[in-house]
Amino acid sequence: MVKLVYVLLDGVGDLPHPDLNDLTPLEAAYTPNMDMLARKGTMGRVYSVGKGIAPESDIAVLSMLGYRFRHEDYFGRGVIEALGSGVDFNDGDLAMRGNFATIDSKLNIIDRRVGRTIERYESETLAKAIQENVKLTDGTFVLLPTVGHRVVLSLRANDGKLSADISNTDPAYAKVRGMGVVKPAGAKLKLAECKPLKSDSSSKLAARLVNEFTRKSLKILVENEINKNRKNTRKMVINCILLRDAGNRKPRLEPISKLHGMAFCCIVDMPVERGIAKATSMKAFEAGNTGDYEQKAKVASRCLEQHDAVYVHIKGPDEFGHDGDARGKKKSIEEIDRRFFGTLLNSISTDNVAIAISGDHSTPSIKKGHSDDPVPLLVSGKMVRNDNLGRFTESYAAKGTLGMLNGYEVLSRTIQLIRS
Repeated sequence: MVKLVYVLLDGVGDLPHPDLNDLTPLEAAYTPNMDMLARKGTMGRVYSVGKGIAPESDIAVLSMLGYRFRHEDYFGRGVIEALGSGVDFNDGDLAMRGNFATIDSKLNIIDRRVGRTIERYESETLAKAIQENVKLTDGTFVLLPTVGHRVVLSLRANDGKLSADISNTDPAYAKVRGMGVVKPAGAKLKLAECKPLKSDSSSKLAARLVNEFTRKSLKILVENEINKNRKNTRKMVINCILLRDAGNRKPRLEPISKLHGMAFCCIVDMPVERGIAKATSMKAFEAGNTGDYEQKAKVASRCLEQHDAVYVHIKGPDEFGHDGDARGKKKSIEEIDRRFFGTLLNSISTDNVAIAISGDHSTPSIKKGHSDDPVPLLVSGKMVRNDNLGRFTESYAAKGTLGMLNGYEVLSRTIQLIRS
């Protein structure tokens, strides 16, 4: 039986950028390993969630793993992050993803990620201060810092259940058909009031608790010694938590191994990906930190001894796209090609192992955020028909015989290709 390594490069899709002579980072990067795989495979493009949708990572990854949701079925990123972070969460609680951020005195957002300069001890100290000093009138909460600027907030009502039908306080994202969707960039952003999206009491209570938490946590953050020290060292202050993507029920998904008829496992790093692994009943293996690419490749090859397929999520390119750093994104892609794919190709045989490469979404450096642009897809291996295309890039993928796919079709189509 042919085995599969399925690699999603977070935010790898991009658009031509003036800093790269109007090439995309993939086009400008030196990627001999991925290009060799391209010459031995077939390519196409993918709208991970749907045409015209700039998705968040949670729904994008789930779609690229083969899951398709009606809007009333989706449980929200907050729940996925809570699961991935080990937060005690029950149906009727409310979970939200949060960012430590920097705002001014008029609540205008200066930076949604505090300039990416937050240290672990700072996030833990601030979260602890909020946990110990903020008391909610009609509920309780757990605030857990995860990675960098990221946090998870879980709310529980003193009486009754909370609804997820509320708006975000993070104005960069909207809830559309139950999914978190990136709003178009441009306008100045301001900390938003959480509003109930329905008139029932559980929605009103949920919005009231979120607003009370936000209001009271602002005061704790401003007065904390951490921010006095950051001001003295000319760093952005950490004086706000932006919240989004509320969910109030646990996911109940068909296990991924049953969905595709292959025993899947995964190598993931971030809370959202760990939560997806739990939601899809997929065993997750440790493989160092986000940048330990050689270790991830070696663990992936060992995973195939006991599993039919291994899904590997690699974070690197996305953050450079968010920061508008096209050159940095190019270098990140080159590192992944050399250190991950170079190591992987020395550890497996493509005679009986297929490699599929794509992205969960595009994060164009020129836009500094997720976009609705399609991502390239490559399926490579001795058993796969050759498209005779020279490189793994957006422009070459547009010429591939796979054409344009929806995200939920990718794995089923890939498995069909490698088994035919």
